[in-house]
Amino acid sequence: MAETIDEITVNYFEETVQTVKELDKVVLSKGAWTTIIFKYQDLDRKKNEFGPEKFTIRRYQKRNGQYQAKSKFNISSVDQAQKIIEALNGWIGK
Repeated sequence: MAETIDEITVNYFEETVQTVKELDKVVLSKGAWTTIIFKYQDLDRKKNEFGPEKFTIRRYQKRNGQYQAKSKFNISSVDQAQKIIEALNGWIGK
């Protein structure tokens, strides 16, 4: 577990093989509850290469000095991300 926001990552390894590669992250909110959106790729085991970009929004709660994952929403494709952007832009009026 992470003690600071900078230490929070979605990078994931199974033994020595990286199966999730974090490409970027943006902290959306800080505090006792922290929200972060990540851009990442999953390893395609058949091709032994990383697949298309995906996105995930995750909420963390800081308890006893450690950030603990509490919830997540995965955005599975660039197309789905674009639809979310369009919906939000429509609601916000931009």
